[in-house]
Amino acid sequence: MDFDTIAAISTPMGEGAIAIVRLSGDEAIAVADRLYSGPSGKRLRDVESHTIHYGHIKDPDTGQIVEEVMVSVLKGPKTFTREDIVEINCHGGIVTVNRVLQLALNGGARLADPGEFTKRAFLNGRIDLSQAEAVMDLIRAKTDRAMNVALGQMEGRLSKLIQKLRQEILETLAHVEVNIDYPEYDDVEEMTHNVLVEKATYVKQEIEKLLQTSQQGKILREGLSTVIVGRPNVGKSSLLNSLIHENKAIVTDIPGTTRDVIEEYVNVRGVPLRLVDTAGIRETEDIVERIGVEKSRQVLKKADLILLVMNFSEALSQEDEQLFEAVSGMDVIVIVNKTDLPQQIDLDRVKELAGNSPVVTTSLLEEQGIDQLEESISSLFFEGAVGPTDLTYVSNTRHIALLSQAKRSIEDALEAIDAGVPIDIVQIDLTRTWELLGEIIGDAVHESLIDQLFAQFCLGK
Repeated sequence: MDFDTIAAISTPMGEGAIAIVRLSGDEAIAVADRLYSGPSGKRLRDVESHTIHYGHIKDPDTGQIVEEVMVSVLKGPKTFTREDIVEINCHGGIVTVNRVLQLALNGGARLADPGEFTKRAFLNGRIDLSQAEAVMDLIRAKTDRAMNVALGQMEGRLSKLIQKLRQEILETLAHVEVNIDYPEYDDVEEMTHNVLVEKATYVKQEIEKLLQTSQQGKILREGLSTVIVGRPNVGKSSLLNSLIHENKAIVTDIPGTTRDVIEEYVNVRGVPLRLVDTAGIRETEDIVERIGVEKSRQVLKKADLILLVMNFSEALSQEDEQLFEAVSGMDVIVIVNKTDLPQQIDLDRVKELAGNSPVVTTSLLEEQGIDQLEESISSLFFEGAVGPTDLTYVSNTRHIALLSQAKRSIEDALEAIDAGVPIDIVQIDLTRTWELLGEIIGDAVHESLIDQLFAQFCLGK
């Protein structure tokens, strides 16, 4: 598959040790060679593949030296895109790296679209679609667990399992064809029925195994939307600061200090949390605080996890009881804070209201109870989950949706077999399952979806 030559800056913009301009395509080496000036007149077109060379980038029109560089030359097909790739390592900065990119564009390359390097790797057969999506997951990973899942998917663990299931279905469909083509053999029909049930049941069980881990996988990929709620001045902002190990939120003894929603990412025992500190929920005449309280109620409805904070030194109020009602049926951890002060709260009543939800006591002022809280968060979502040595599970929403559809399709096939439906009708559901699994790895996917997926990548990747 032939493409034009693309170029982009593949490192974050700003000051740093190095910045990289990457080119890919049949003319990548020629474009770079027109800009490169090496010692003793060395030309990039003459060097060995997978080597790096010192030199300067010059403006071919003026002969002016623009940058001192190290240039990597990688000749296809043994490259990420399976095309010729050149990476120009510049000094980290804004002006010079943009100048080098502009010279490459003037020299015959065009600016790459977001994710186009990875898209070419997919289109050229270097990786499949699930591996391509894992590249973005690796970039966005916020914990070691999320990184390991993305690495496993990049290595093709999910792809290999999907391909194995598709091969099982393909062999079953071939067996079905024998029955249709040779109906005169009586024993073929009975054998086909047994094979269909066995293979379809196996595929269904394997899909269910993947779906069972999808909640944890999605949490690792997207983060757990975690909302801190409670009455004013119970320690919500102190909790946020303790978890992120930074004084992000203003902490005072004045109720109603937090007027808006504050959002931060935090890594808790390998669980990425999108942590949201909300305005204290109470009835108030202050119009600004009232807007903050209303935002808090809206955020509460979208949360995956609620950290409900109570005050150890105050008796339970009607507002506290109403908060328990508001979070009923959700994943909640109750935090009774300020244990450094005299006890006024009825802990037995708190545990009664909490039901099966964990109750943790803390003194954020004295940094006590944070370890127990972190353990409760980790246990609530990852107790009994797949261990780090088995990373063949899904984290991508698109993959989860396709696996759910494939599961329904294979279940339809099994129900049809039990009902004695003709085999050629059962074949339709099996084929549909095969196609849905193929969409995960990109064997059967619309071009517009591919464009949409890669448009989410950063420029230069």
